[in-house]
Amino acid sequence: MNDARKRGVGMNDAVVVSGIGLVTPVGRAVGEVFEAMCDGRSGLRRPPETHPVAGSVDVAGIGPEIDTDAFMPAIEARVVDRYVIMAMQAAEDALADAGLVVGRDVDPYRIAAIVSGTGGLAMLESQVVARTERGRVGVSPYLLPGMLPNMGTARIAIKYGIMGYTSSIATACAAGAQSLGEGVRLLRAGEADVVVCGCSEAPLFPTLADTFRNARALARNWPDPTAACRPFDRRRNGLVLSEGAGVFVLERASHADARGAAAYGDIVGWGATTDAHHPTTPRPDGAGAAECMRRALADARLAPRDIGYVNAHGTSTKLGDAAEALAIRTVFGADGPAVSSSKGVTGHMLGASGVIEAAATLMAMLRAQLPPTHNLDDPDPVCDLDHIRKTPRSQGIAYALSNSFGFGGHNVSLVFGPPSTRTTRAEGRHS
Repeated sequence: MNDARKRGVGMNDAVVVSGIGLVTPVGRAVGEVFEAMCDGRSGLRRPPETHPVAGSVDVAGIGPEIDTDAFMPAIEARVVDRYVIMAMQAAEDALADAGLVVGRDVDPYRIAAIVSGTGGLAMLESQVVARTERGRVGVSPYLLPGMLPNMGTARIAIKYGIMGYTSSIATACAAGAQSLGEGVRLLRAGEADVVVCGCSEAPLFPTLADTFRNARALARNWPDPTAACRPFDRRRNGLVLSEGAGVFVLERASHADARGAAAYGDIVGWGATTDAHHPTTPRPDGAGAAECMRRALADARLAPRDIGYVNAHGTSTKLGDAAEALAIRTVFGADGPAVSSSKGVTGHMLGASGVIEAAATLMAMLRAQLPPTHNLDDPDPVCDLDHIRKTPRSQGIAYALSNSFGFGGHNVSLVFGPPSTRTTRAEGRHS
């Protein structure tokens, strides 16, 4: 065993990823999503005229339609926000991928759930309109259970009988990655044997899209919608708003081995910091992000040289990409690891991006294939990194890091390593 992997806990206490469920603009299957990132098969398009955001955004990442019959009665599906539906689909796929049944494979009180997100703001908007048009009687009695940000977690717990610790996290675009980190914390503390964790975001409704547009945060003036999101590129001019969800099943390696489960890999470390700088813009010096990566490496007991790949937050904004590039150079030096961002293909799914990009990072390690940054045609000199461009890079790596940063200055970094279970897999059941 590499000395860098010698931790304060035994190998059987390692935290493994045994199941993944995704809902993205490029599909649901883990393998399909990763291959889209590698091939540059974009999920970004112009919203059809009938879509609610058609008049608010030029381009968006729209997720697949979901058949809710498998996990929710039709009458309930009509009174919950889309973010809840996507969260439940991702959880359904993740638990099936892990081959885990609550009550059979894990004590209901020994499984936790942390599924985060902004909440059902689209449902809130619709009810404000209904009240304006019809008065008090127009407001649905199901508004609160349909829109609260904890309802993704709550609905998943109800559906699958999860009776341990449950929560949701509100750290904007860092929420999904932080949910995974908090899942690691619960498992290390011995408070659970399994944690279902992730994030779901459904931001494609007029009011939220309009605030991004009016803030000039969205990519604009791109005749080809697939070219609009271009992390680290000199011509980048804003992010592309997308919807999506990602859920992981995390468990102690000994628990996974006891039930014969395979794993994608381990989460060997994580870190979180706050910029304390500005509500929406990152620190120009990248100090908070750099310290976050250092803390994640220290938690994993790894040195910067041990990291072979960084999946960057890389949203395609001028300030964000520059600050992150500086932070990566600060931590890893001029000869740092290979870097790419997945958002050129998927767009920015807010907090859910961190979970989907964590899945991409694990797949990159398992397949020894590092996905490129789509649309990175002319790298910005201020983002001077070892960018993976145009085509995937064939490279075996032992450890990788994934970054997620959010409004409010929230920073989260996750470090991944090879699985500590007896069985490894490069594919999920839904690949």
